[in-house]
Amino acid sequence: MGKVTGFLEIDRQVHKYQPASDRIRHFREFTLPMSDKEVEKQAARCMDCGIPYCHGPTGCPVHNQIPDWNDLVYNGDWDNAIRNLHSTNNFPEFTGRICPAPCEEACTLNLEDIPVAIKTIEQAIADKAYETGHIRPYPPERKTGRRVAIIGSGPAGMAAAQQLGRAGHDVHVYERESRPGGLMRYGIPDFKIEKHYIDRRIEQMQGEGVSFHCGINVGVDKPVAQLLAEYDAVLYCGGSETPRPANIPGDDLDGVHDAMPYLVQQNKRIGGEPIQSVAWPSPPIVAGGQHVVVVGGGD
Repeated sequence: MGKVTGFLEIDRQVHKYQPASDRIRHFREFTLPMSDKEVEKQAARCMDCGIPYCHGPTGCPVHNQIPDWNDLVYNGDWDNAIRNLHSTNNFPEFTGRICPAPCEEACTLNLEDIPVAIKTIEQAIADKAYETGHIRPYPPERKTGRRVAIIGSGPAGMAAAQQLGRAGHDVHVYERESRPGGLMRYGIPDFKIEKHYIDRRIEQMQGEGVSFHCGINVGVDKPVAQLLAEYDAVLYCGGSETPRPANIPGDDLDGVHDAMPYLVQQNKRIGGEPIQSVAWPSPPIVAGGQHVVVVGGGD
């Protein structure tokens, strides 16, 4: 836990934002980092629940040991905090930015609408680990001689590749787009996660022996039968790109678009890539100069 009386003495605090007048001038993240001392104070609010719902079945889907690393951060032990966080989470710098944080909803302090700032602390641990050089390639001590192919380089494919690579297997990831990351790269705007965070994880994984093959559409450019013949195992880690139908009058009219094709195109524009591909052949969608209505308040 953190400080015994921390939740009584310390108010909840999370990242502040750049002023709107600044953040409309760029597409990057606009949160302002908290200092180490501020993060340690927030970790002190963790109250050592008898049943920590934050990492139970209603909280964290990957079962992060949240009270443990809150206590480590509160005591200034950032190195062991990232070791603990990495024991359950391959990419905390991703989840610390884009996870909807069901852990905070499940936090006991949320009974008073003031949960521990778990997501903010998680991101701070990961960013601190990069600053201190803790996150670097950890290649396996010995190789198994087994070869594994992974179809899809989104978060599931990347996590599977990292785990299998560290187990000593020869791992090859196939991605039909020109860059790895899946919808984490192409479906989530830069203001929520800048894509250099994905790039540096890819570099770490390449340093551990994982190979990425981009621009290969498995089943079209490379038959699945060929993968099955070349590799000892094949993992399918493709995500869902089919929007849920709105089924409302007028959703078939010109100028009405699902979010995903627009987001993919805009992320490609910002990333300097051609907006059309085999995977996304839809015509250009441009919102500039238009009156826009967004239906739905989720991500």
